[in-house]
Amino acid sequence: MIRIWPRSAFGQTVLLIGSLLLLTQMVSYFMVALYVIKPSYEQIVHLLGNQVRLVLDDHNPGNKMLAPALKARMLSSTGIEIFIEPQAMAEGLASATPYSLLSEQMSNELGGNAQIRIEQGSNYIVWVNAPQAPELWLRVPMKQLEESDFSPLPMYLAIIGGLSVFGGWLFARQLNRPLKALRIAALKVARGDMPETLKESGTQDVMEVTRAFNHMANGIKRLEGDRNLLMAGISHDLRTPLTRIRLASEMMSDHDDWLRDGIVQDIDDMNAIIDQFIDYIRHHKDESLEPYQLNDIVSEVVLAEEVRDVAIHFNPDAQLPEIPLRRVTIKRVVANLVENALRHGEPPVDLATGIDSANQKIWLTVRDHGVGIPDDELQNVFEPFTQGDKARGSEGSGLGLAIIRRIVLSHGGKVSLKNVNGQGLMARIELPIS
Repeated sequence: MIRIWPRSAFGQTVLLIGSLLLLTQMVSYFMVALYVIKPSYEQIVHLLGNQVRLVLDDHNPGNKMLAPALKARMLSSTGIEIFIEPQAMAEGLASATPYSLLSEQMSNELGGNAQIRIEQGSNYIVWVNAPQAPELWLRVPMKQLEESDFSPLPMYLAIIGGLSVFGGWLFARQLNRPLKALRIAALKVARGDMPETLKESGTQDVMEVTRAFNHMANGIKRLEGDRNLLMAGISHDLRTPLTRIRLASEMMSDHDDWLRDGIVQDIDDMNAIIDQFIDYIRHHKDESLEPYQLNDIVSEVVLAEEVRDVAIHFNPDAQLPEIPLRRVTIKRVVANLVENALRHGEPPVDLATGIDSANQKIWLTVRDHGVGIPDDELQNVFEPFTQGDKARGSEGSGLGLAIIRRIVLSHGGKVSLKNVNGQGLMARIELPIS
């Protein structure tokens, strides 16, 4: 089904302006035709009628209006010619176009059944068959009217309508330009990037919305700065006593090795959790987008994991194009997904890449062969501090998948989880080609 009404404000504005202009043109055409063209045609018919009566007055014995000499002079000056129908056909009547409206007006003017045909050439020629002489046709040249004089209105309306629609399109484009900038800036905020302050332009309403957005973006920027400062302070203040505890544990006696090893392990876990907090906040701040081959990044992760002698199978698509990526963060995403599959699922871990040409995206899947996650918890595991199903373990801070989602969103992509027929869990990442 073809959608006529556009969804965008720009398209709706252009359609509305175009519709109003079209309606205005139709009304203008009707008014001009009614009050300008119709009176002009009636005047022309009236003048033609008078000329016909003067020329054919001798066919009415009771009406001798012109002397023969004067009539001959009038015929010579006006160029009016009289033909019987066969001669008229040979002189151009056969190619003339009949006009019923003009014929009806001429009939009223002459008081009987009259016909009018118009022959179009370099000049207009009017053929008139009057009731006073049905066997004759009068050939009346309209030398003062050229062909273009009869059709200026449609051309004028077409030009004015086209220019009006074009002007409306420019107006709508200018009106919607600030809204487009707002949309782009909002997408940047959604990806975790802070845009530059937008220029307040456009209508008063749009300027107010832009001003409110700038206030919101500045508030988010200050909030993010405060959060980074808070996290940096917490991590610093926590690492200091953890370092002291570690040093103290190293001084414990040998017969307390079991206790010392447990303390060291707990300290390492706490440091790893702190690192995850920092990664969640600063997941892509220090790296710019560069064109990379996703297969190369995945291959690096697979090669590193194979050193640990784990079962990993990688099925790459050799036709993948280079896309803008943050190499280190995407490598972290792949490594975290593989680590989750190895830790919480069952081997082997299957990785695959491919391209979705229709949607201009490339994809990566990581699948394990464990018990999976209940379907009602698949979306919740992407929230911070959510550790998922108890069957898949509960170690860590619950930030792993949240970090993965933030990184993928910062690339304009999306990540999803799906149970594969009770035979494992599959994570799918989609990234835009451009």
